[in-house]
Amino acid sequence: MLETPMGRLHITYNGEIYNFKELRRVLEGAGHYFETTSDTEVLLHLYEQYGRDMVEHLRGMFAFAIWDEKRQGLLLARDGFGIKPLYYMEQNGTFTVASQVKALLAGLKTQGIPRPEFDAAGHAGFFLFGNVPEPHTLYQGIKALGAGKTLWIDKNGSGQEKIFFDVSSCLADASGQCSTEELGNLLRDSVSHHFIA
Repeated sequence: MLETPMGRLHITYNGEIYNFKELRRVLEGAGHYFETTSDTEVLLHLYEQYGRDMVEHLRGMFAFAIWDEKRQGLLLARDGFGIKPLYYMEQNGTFTVASQVKALLAGLKTQGIPRPEFDAAGHAGFFLFGNVPEPHTLYQGIKALGAGKTLWIDKNGSGQEKIFFDVSSCLADASGQCSTEELGNLLRDSVSHHFIA
């Protein structure tokens, strides 16, 4: 877990931000001071600068949770292709998040709370398609944050998921924004960012 020098923001993060060096330069130009050279610290400063819209600037594979002490809220985000998983549940006034469902189940077990009932839609998807369709999991009350989405949680509970990237819409776009040539350019750009990271 990393926090800002003022201790207002805390993050737990899994992934890699391919354009973090470029983002760091922009943030330094806006007056941000960095103590490390990590992409994780860039995420915290990016949140300070842009709030929930920070995800619009990210290139990479990631799943993270940022706790904002001042706003008393939690921001969850998952990369546009859903490479990194992120699961959450609300139970008895407690919100829990993890990168694996079994971690959430283990947390329930340590509290003496029985395992949730099976989710019929999650099981049907698994047996029909070989995977569990999001936001379902195999258990009721445990959800997967969808690819390319953010979720804000505070004392009022979890809000609506907000989509910042939808690959299926891009591929189905008849306007030509996602032409074969454009997709090829995006792929080459992505590979070059992988080498930087």
